[in-house]
Amino acid sequence: MADDPSVQFRAATPQDVEAAVPLIHSSGPAAFDHVFTLPGRGDAQAFLRHAFVDGAGEFGWRNHVVGELEGMVVAVGAGYGGETALAFTLAAARQILRHYGLRHAPGVIARGLRVERVMPPPSRGMHYLAHLGVSPALRGQGIGQALIEELIRRGVQAGRRRMVLDVAVSNPRAQALYGRLGFAVTGERRSALANAQGTVPDHRRMERMAG
Repeated sequence: MADDPSVQFRAATPQDVEAAVPLIHSSGPAAFDHVFTLPGRGDAQAFLRHAFVDGAGEFGWRNHVVGELEGMVVAVGAGYGGETALAFTLAAARQILRHYGLRHAPGVIARGLRVERVMPPPSRGMHYLAHLGVSPALRGQGIGQALIEELIRRGVQAGRRRMVLDVAVSNPRAQALYGRLGFAVTGERRSALANAQGTVPDHRRMERMAG
């Protein structure tokens, strides 16, 4: 059981943007910065705020769950299946085009597609856990575990049993947590992606069956 059962989970709303986006960004800052930071056009969090409020797709509020402690959002995460692939791709393309404009959007999209080779979208039958973030001051208190358990519960309710996530090799603490929760490494993908905004680390895919 989590150490702090007083954390309450609920579906995210557009009003959660200022609390949720920094936590989403913290789940993979190097990858987000590599793809979405564009000098003169804003940082990655500016795009994530735009997409979160828009609501659609992988980065929209409709795809997220938040955890509250004493009325404050202290955790965020997403869980979704492979059937979302086309809708999420179209939503991301639309959000990128609106945020960056015709001149810069193709480059952002191209970087995003390259990152997907390191962290592939889920296939059908998977319940993919993503954007797992906990307030830095509250890490190590069981909130991350409670968040993952909540996302797994929601995945089971949606009829999925194969739980999947990706973790950076540079984040052994997160991998240890996932291992304690029954996730096992099933593969590793190398990354050679780097620019002035961020260097995407190698990632390991981890899986477990629910139940």
